[in-house]
Amino acid sequence: MSSYRQILYHIVFRTKDSIKTLNLENSEELYKYIWGVIKGKNGKLYRINGMEDHIHILSDLHPSIALADYLRDIKTASSIWIKESGKFPEFYGWADGYAAFSYAYGDKETIINYIKNQREHHKTTTFEEELRKLLIEHEVEINENFFP
Repeated sequence: MSSYRQILYHIVFRTKDSIKTLNLENSEELYKYIWGVIKGKNGKLYRINGMEDHIHILSDLHPSIALADYLRDIKTASSIWIKESGKFPEFYGWADGYAAFSYAYGDKETIINYIKNQREHHKTTTFEEELRKLLIEHEVEINENFFP
């Protein structure tokens, strides 16, 4: 018998100390690099976008890979690439941890549009406000130690 799955994750992670070190003019290159890491993990990227201090990813997660390993590999590989590329000279690492929310496949377009519109969204909402709202919506207990 074959195995079937559809595991959609909306993943959010931030720069160390939430410092705005990801200049937006070079972010597309970073996103393409992360896309390559995701493909290498047998995942499918539906959308990636972010701001100077954080990234949102909507991707399928292959069942052979644990979420924590997936994020560790994305963050490690992208951190090395960022530092070697020289395109983000102020970047000095990703913050510990991440947020990951699972969604039904029927919600895919809504989440894609949410991620796509990050720059517009953050004209009125800070990253901290956004993350708190997502945690509350998903009934995840908030650990204040992860907020600057």
